[in-house]
Amino acid sequence: MTLRKRYKETLLFGNPDKIPMYLGLARESTLVEWRKQGLPADRDYRVVLAESIGISIDAILERHKLPVSLDLIPEFEPKILEHKGNHYIVRDWLGAITEISDKFDMSYLKSPKDFVTRKWHKFPVETKEDWQEMKKRFNPNEPGRLPSDFNEMCRKLKNRNLVEILSMNGVFWQLREWCGFENLCILMIEDPDFVHEMVEFWTEYMLKMLNTVLPNIQLDSCFISEDMAYKAHSMISPAMVREFILPAYDKWIPCIKKNGCPLVEIDSDGFIDELIPLWIEAGVNCCSPIEVAAHCDIVEYRRKYGKKMAYLQGIDKRLIAQGGKSMEEHVMKIVPAMLKEGGYIPGCDHGVPPDVSWNNYIEYSRLLAKLCGWL
Repeated sequence: MTLRKRYKETLLFGNPDKIPMYLGLARESTLVEWRKQGLPADRDYRVVLAESIGISIDAILERHKLPVSLDLIPEFEPKILEHKGNHYIVRDWLGAITEISDKFDMSYLKSPKDFVTRKWHKFPVETKEDWQEMKKRFNPNEPGRLPSDFNEMCRKLKNRNLVEILSMNGVFWQLREWCGFENLCILMIEDPDFVHEMVEFWTEYMLKMLNTVLPNIQLDSCFISEDMAYKAHSMISPAMVREFILPAYDKWIPCIKKNGCPLVEIDSDGFIDELIPLWIEAGVNCCSPIEVAAHCDIVEYRRKYGKKMAYLQGIDKRLIAQGGKSMEEHVMKIVPAMLKEGGYIPGCDHGVPPDVSWNNYIEYSRLLAKLCGWL
């Protein structure tokens, strides 16, 4: 069975021969520590891991993002505005004014290659005039949105073995990038008409892009980034989700599924208990990363929602770091129960932090490999 077939069979509650493992991506600082602990500096850690525990590299899930540009064109020119103490104040590629440690350069703001804390000072959409200018950067007919060989690329991908996904920003994620989190929440109360205007624009823009891309290639999953929950609650109320977000999903998801893409996955950190029922109602059938520190209970979700929702990840990064009996008991509480009915690909509930040692990462991966049928 190919990786692509195995991926879909697993998440659609089919009959995979083995279960893929989404072990968790190691960030730059993690790799620095692992190389001190014995990982060869010149080798891909996933290849070394597979060799160390005696499994095929195909056991480790990788998803290839379709190379289309859904972001703003042109981007804002990244610029250092001030070097203040041990921090940079910069304008990033999205047009926001942010503050970061001078241990990092601005490339870290665009790529999640490490864990970078930032402070926001200003956002690109603060007035109606800002909004009119921002809209110009999201022209669906902009020539640079599709690769020059898009049709040929789609033709070659028809008989692929790899998992191909489209990664797109959800409503809350995108409006937060334009306005900022606090500003957006205030606007939802004080100027909901303006929020509806931005939502409608983003909905129609993304719908045009979906109708441009999807008929040319049968994707395996559409991945919607939202990140809209704190440690104990959703960032906005279920009523606000229903008012501002679900109308977009009601247009996007039928389009996605009509074009042969079977999985619609939402990514959100935080406590998602209030959100899952709304996502199911909208037609979402997969979510990740199921953050344990935010009190997400993936086994309870399965009991409550059955096969209406599939999941990826859900293993506590803190217990992977502890290793030994704590890690094993945690994994054994989750993985066998979830694999019993299917619809689950196990892995770390976020990027792998540097306090997870290389040996503990191997130990955790070996246990998952046994449970998923690779050993």
